[in-house]
Amino acid sequence: MRIFTTALLALMFVFQANADTPPSKSNTVTISAAFEFANVDPSSSGYIFTRMQVIETLFDVDNLGNLLPGLALEATPNSELTEWTITLRDGVRFHDDSLMNADTVVNSLNIALGKYGSLGKVPVKNIVAQGENKVVIELSEAYKSLPAVLANYSNVILSRASYAEDGKVVNLIGTGPYTLFEVTPPHKITVKKFDGYWGKKASIEYATYLTGHRGESRVLQAISGQADIALQLPPASIMRLKMNPQTDVQSYSLPRTLVLKLNNAHPYLNSVKARQALSLAIDRKGIASAVLGTPDSGTAQLLPRSMSDWYLESFAHPESDIHKAKAMLKELGWTENSQGLLQRDDKVFELSLITYADRPELTNVATALQAQWKKLGVKLNVSITSSSSIPAGHQDGSLEVALIARNYGVIADPLVVLSNDFSAEGGDWGAMNWSNAEFNQLIKQLNYTLDADKYREKAQRAATILATELPVIPVSAYTEEVSVNKRLKGFHFDPFGRDFYLSDLEF
Repeated sequence: MRIFTTALLALMFVFQANADTPPSKSNTVTISAAFEFANVDPSSSGYIFTRMQVIETLFDVDNLGNLLPGLALEATPNSELTEWTITLRDGVRFHDDSLMNADTVVNSLNIALGKYGSLGKVPVKNIVAQGENKVVIELSEAYKSLPAVLANYSNVILSRASYAEDGKVVNLIGTGPYTLFEVTPPHKITVKKFDGYWGKKASIEYATYLTGHRGESRVLQAISGQADIALQLPPASIMRLKMNPQTDVQSYSLPRTLVLKLNNAHPYLNSVKARQALSLAIDRKGIASAVLGTPDSGTAQLLPRSMSDWYLESFAHPESDIHKAKAMLKELGWTENSQGLLQRDDKVFELSLITYADRPELTNVATALQAQWKKLGVKLNVSITSSSSIPAGHQDGSLEVALIARNYGVIADPLVVLSNDFSAEGGDWGAMNWSNAEFNQLIKQLNYTLDADKYREKAQRAATILATELPVIPVSAYTEEVSVNKRLKGFHFDPFGRDFYLSDLEF
């Protein structure tokens, strides 16, 4: 089978201080979003530097999640899927003019393997160069999704000069159509087009990324023209942007889902029937229409229809039923007290939910859930905090409920994310204190199932377990609203969040 498919030295540093023509409004496209970045190390901040087209991976991903050639042309496994031979593209040069070859690729992958990132979760035994243009990756067990993992931002290929002796990234020297010009963590990056790029060269000289924490700030940047492209916009501001003659508002479906992450060991949540009742009490249509402004986005499953192997037609039209939900909880011993709250063993059904403001719709959805579960008799206390509190609460066991926007397309093959999120150990952004032996066995089998029909059969069964047992509760599919200034031509959107496609833009 073939698939074609640091530390910073200062708070701010400039890579090309003596540019021939400095950045200006006329030669710079500006993007505003909520993503922060801490440094230039791809293992922690690669998601922003791939978007800015500074660094690249061995494989690319199209808008449907299919793998495409990137810095590599193909990946060929042996029959057991335990050894993969990667054939590299010839003639690729880094921004320092050094040539990409098998040795530099092996160096980058081995460093990525030792850091926190997606490659470290793959059963890798060895990575070796085979001549100048082939890399062989040996695995301890079958792993069908290796090429998809190699397309993840944490596994980019860098020049040897990017690394200190201890493997820390001290200078981001990639292969993309743009090279770093100025970096000011955590809020600003400016890049300059790289004339030596191996593929389609950029037209616009510079691009600047700005972190805007508040959705309303990004709206103002779009309206004023400070941001040519503004992402992650609050639904309440969309009409205002549509009325602005200088901006075009576009909507895109993403493989991202708003879900309730649950502590499945909590005494009120450790029953499948209790979780099903809470799900039944959610008016997804009301949230989708009134809160999110996307009437058809309510969902009771994790993955979108585009990921068809994992999409369940039987769960395609979720309904709410507050009466049935109350009856299910009554079977578990909950009765309504004089205040209209459910009570069992002299304790009120009370839960604490945390969410974060980086995505402005989350706080509004949390408020809606609070009101809907109150009708069920459940008291939900909502707190707005930082997103880092969610994995921290998972690790120390303090989390009860969290509302998150989970990206199931962070790796193009959803099998990778699902196997991490719902493993026996659980994932920081996935299941907490939940395990299912059949599900675990299905995930293991899917890693070496090449027959398309058998793969779909197993994937459908695994998805049914998640949709039935509800270790996390899906609420809504995610639609991203993007504002694009009309002075730009050639804009298109990457639903997998890998690329801003800057090199396709023109004024």
